[in-house]
Amino acid sequence: MGLSLIPVLAGISRLVVLAGGPEMLLPADPRSEASPVPIVLHVVSAIGFAVLGAFQFSAGIRRRRPRWHRRAGRVLVVLGLVVALSALWLTLFYPRQENTGDLLYLFRLLAASGLGASIILGFAAIRNREIARHRAWMIRAYALALGAGTQVFTQGIGEAVLGAGAIRTDLMLGSAWVINLAVAGWVIRRPAARRARTRAALVGSP
Repeated sequence: MGLSLIPVLAGISRLVVLAGGPEMLLPADPRSEASPVPIVLHVVSAIGFAVLGAFQFSAGIRRRRPRWHRRAGRVLVVLGLVVALSALWLTLFYPRQENTGDLLYLFRLLAASGLGASIILGFAAIRNREIARHRAWMIRAYALALGAGTQVFTQGIGEAVLGAGAIRTDLMLGSAWVINLAVAGWVIRRPAARRARTRAALVGSP
């Protein structure tokens, strides 16, 4: 939940700037000012996905309010697909950011495509009552969607240690999605590992 606050605050700041407000945390971006609709769709859907998605991983909410979990899940499918499609549009048709290169362009295409694919596969899994697969794909989708939060750290630490440069910046930003997916993989495997230890303990008990 804490990591989601970074893209949420950045997104709100971007919306404030686009609405003509003061430049709070982010400088004005001529690209978004020239064509604001795609970035507004992306930011609003990403904020909703980050905030609502965080509650979906609460086991207590799933147990006590399963109907709310299902309804919120349907909303998240729509929001996540808007995030993925708008991210693809922004990558393909917006001018590239300064000091970035082809590598980040590829990373963004892969992350947006992976987000959309994960949501579709997660939705298909729950339709087939495959709870574990549904959980795994939605965790991956959430990890990809929170890449911007991790990028604050990877870029900040990377530039402090290695300095700036297009290739270095691309790698720093791209590594955020890799880190998030690695953590997601650990979270996905953890319940299975815990169940295996429990079975082993039961088998070994007198």
